[in-house]
Amino acid sequence: MGKAIYHSSRIIFGLWWLYSGLMHFLVPGWQPMGQEPAAIAFTQALIDSGLFEWIKIIEVILGVTMLMNRWMPLTLIALTPINIVIIYWNFVLDYGVIEWVFGGLSVLFNIVLMWAWRAYYWPLLVFRGDADYSLNPKVPR
Repeated sequence: MGKAIYHSSRIIFGLWWLYSGLMHFLVPGWQPMGQEPAAIAFTQALIDSGLFEWIKIIEVILGVTMLMNRWMPLTLIALTPINIVIIYWNFVLDYGVIEWVFGGLSVLFNIVLMWAWRAYYWPLLVFRGDADYSLNPKVPR
């Protein structure tokens, strides 16, 4: 059951990110701006600054890596900052039932996918360690 939940979450979330990233390039002006003034201003500022293009390129890349089930620990770390902004946008800047559903699904998919790779993240939580400056570093176990 856990494997099915993982793969269905990975495929749905991967398609979601790929779709969101590609639509920006394939259908100019498609980007939903939101209904609330804060959401519209925030999205417009990202577009005007040029950062939005980079976000959409990253979304495409991360969608592909999720669908391929490759580089998953790195993919999940890379998508987390963008996903935090998306969740904030859905819960704070542009609130409503649809936004809450998308924000909730973003949280759920992140948790499901990161949980499956949790063993790769524990070494990142080392409070105090020893740096290895050699040319052949040892992988911590």
